[in-house]
Amino acid sequence: MVMADNRAAQDPRVCDQGLARAFAFLGKRWNGLIIGTLAVGPAGFAELVRAIPGISESVLSDRLAELATAGLVSRTVREGPPVGVTYQVTERGATLVPVLDQLARWAHENLPDRGDACA
Repeated sequence: MVMADNRAAQDPRVCDQGLARAFAFLGKRWNGLIIGTLAVGPAGFAELVRAIPGISESVLSDRLAELATAGLVSRTVREGPPVGVTYQVTERGATLVPVLDQLARWAHENLPDRGDACA
């Protein structure tokens, strides 16, 4: 693990600030799932609602805005009719995909399947 300052190098129990920021952002419900869902390709809003059971439209909208502000997801408006919006992972967001894949693999191997993970 990367140690952010000398304190961390002296005491391995000091919280890693980078890890804390990552979990504060990705640990927020739905952010990781949205990025993981978009990793397979661009999707419209309705597709994302269907692909992520249990997420409300208002929460999805908020999370997509947050991910776009962070530069991890881009939003493209398609001319109509009907007008549509497509979301996709940016280059910066794509750097998270291998990490999310490893987390998913770890969960499949180490956490019991409760049948409610995507609900």
